[in-house]
Amino acid sequence: MADDAAATNLAPEKVIHTYPLIRHSDMSEEMRIEAVELSVTACEKFSQNNELAARMVKESMDKKFGPAFHVVVGESYGFEVTYECTNMCYMYFGGNQAICIWKCS
Repeated sequence: MADDAAATNLAPEKVIHTYPLIRHSDMSEEMRIEAVELSVTACEKFSQNNELAARMVKESMDKKFGPAFHVVVGESYGFEVTYECTNMCYMYFGGNQAICIWKCS
């Protein structure tokens, strides 16, 4: 009986990160910090609407670092993008929420 209880506890636990997890970034330190802070704020503010979160991040990055930024916020997507060097960041927030920010010339 004790073995049955131990076997049910062996199921892997789902890990949910409550902090941003950067998967890839070649942005400068200042730009990356700003992008992460904006992304966290937007995802918390618009937790039910990824489109509004992406729009908020894009507009803020355009104002601070110049136009032509693109932002994708969502779950379960793949991508292949062409971007300016030192202008791309890909991160996760809140477990499975992915944010990709890049700039095209």
